[in-house]
Amino acid sequence: MSVDAKTVKTLRDKTGAGMMDCKKALTETGGDMEKAIIYLREKGIASASKKSGRATKEGRIISYIHPGDKLGVLLEVSCETDFVARGEKFIEFVRDIAMHIAAAAPSYLTKDEIPGDVLEQERSIYRTQALNDGKPEKIVDKIVEGRISKYAAEVCLLEQPFVKDDKVKIRDFIKNGIATFGENISIARFVRFKLGE
Repeated sequence: MSVDAKTVKTLRDKTGAGMMDCKKALTETGGDMEKAIIYLREKGIASASKKSGRATKEGRIISYIHPGDKLGVLLEVSCETDFVARGEKFIEFVRDIAMHIAAAAPSYLTKDEIPGDVLEQERSIYRTQALNDGKPEKIVDKIVEGRISKYAAEVCLLEQPFVKDDKVKIRDFIKNGIATFGENISIARFVRFKLGE
C-alpha cells in the first residue's frame, strides 16, 4: 500500500515518531491513523517524544579511532541514568554514532548551530548559481532555501542519513534509541580529529 507524505507528516506531528517509522506504521495498518498510533505505541516509538523533555545528567564519552589511526572522534552522549549509560547496548549505540561522525564528517549538531555568516555565504552562492542557470527571479528564493536545507542535511549531524542505514536520519536513530532504552537521550557534543587538519 502506498502512503502519501501528508498522512505520514500528520502521524509524525501527533506522535513525534520518525518519518520512516510513521510510514511503516501506516503501511502496516492499511493507512488507518488510529491503528498506526497504536502500532507506534506498542513499539515504544511514539513515547520517545514525551521523554525528550526529561533531564539527561548521565551518559558516556566514547572515543572512536578509525583503522589506520589517522581519524578519530570524541563523542559525549547523555542519558537519564547511570544504569543505562553502563549498559553494553547503550555503549554500542553511542559507538555507532561515533563511527557515523568519523565517516560522514558533520560540522555542526543542528542547523541552529550553523553560524549566520556561513548561511548567508551559502545563500549568496546558491542565488548566484540559480540566476546563472537562468532561473526566474520569482522562484530563486525557493531554490535557495531548498539548497540550504540540502546543505544542512550534509553538514548537520542530526539531519544526516545514518551510514549504516541511509533511510534513517541520525535524529530518528536517536529517537529509536529513546524508545529502546526508555530514557531521554541527547548528543551533548562531539569533535572529529583528522591527522594533519
